[in-house]
Amino acid sequence: MASLEVKINDLKLKNPVMTASGTFGYGLEFADLVPLDGIGGIIVKGTTLRPREGNDYPRMAETASGMLNCVGLQNKGVDYFCEHIYPLIKDIDTNMIVNVSGSSPDDYAECAARIDALDGIPAIELNISCPNVKDGGMAFGVTCAGASSVVKAVRERYHKTLIVKLSPNVTDITEIARAVEAEGADSVSLINTLMGMAIDIEKRRKVLSIGTGGLSGPAVKPVALRMVYQVAKSVKIPVIGLGGICSAKDAIEFLMAGATAIEIGTANFLDPAVSIKVRDGINSWLDAHGCHSVQEIIGAL
Repeated sequence: MASLEVKINDLKLKNPVMTASGTFGYGLEFADLVPLDGIGGIIVKGTTLRPREGNDYPRMAETASGMLNCVGLQNKGVDYFCEHIYPLIKDIDTNMIVNVSGSSPDDYAECAARIDALDGIPAIELNISCPNVKDGGMAFGVTCAGASSVVKAVRERYHKTLIVKLSPNVTDITEIARAVEAEGADSVSLINTLMGMAIDIEKRRKVLSIGTGGLSGPAVKPVALRMVYQVAKSVKIPVIGLGGICSAKDAIEFLMAGATAIEIGTANFLDPAVSIKVRDGINSWLDAHGCHSVQEIIGAL
């Protein structure tokens, strides 16, 4: 078997396959369906400083080759996570990573600081696609200044591996990537969902409760792949690729484009075991092509 080990800063992954936040719960929900210790990393659902109810229903809709969601970061807050969820996941033999969201740089930083104290959580992933409540609701991740402000605040209070998840809803994603790298990000993950909407023509109204939502699934893969390729050439820190990955072939494309690791999201809803199948598929491809390590194909394009 080829070696599948990769590193994201000081974070060692058994293999480059991770599960994306919001699509795999806390990992526990999938424990009877897939060996959790066989996944390179599990990024748990978005966590905020205070509890959030999320948006009204309906908040998910199927689209051509994808899905829309406007769940709205429903969670019980970081204190609940630390007290009730963390004890259940801390001994899972893989990298358990927390996705952190907020409405201000101080919110992000405080949430990250509380997670920093948890020995069994080696990294966080910052979701900077959240709306900045002090700036009219514009997402932090769509401007260099906004993205930088969050990363700078978090970096001052968080001391482990810091991954920043980038929004694709920008003109030039490489500018945002370089901005967060300059403020101390150890890695960037991309892409988050693309903004979209759906309309019910019989009821003559929007399908989702708030009108718009994030588009994910195979439909976004070509956009994600292009952005990963551009960012990987623009920064010195490791890039994690995601967006429509459903198979080992998809994952290998992202690795060749420059991603050190990948995340699988929407495909988990179709096949709970897809992460393990992708891991094994990467290994089979490497063996078939005489590669001794996955490192041989990272950035091979």
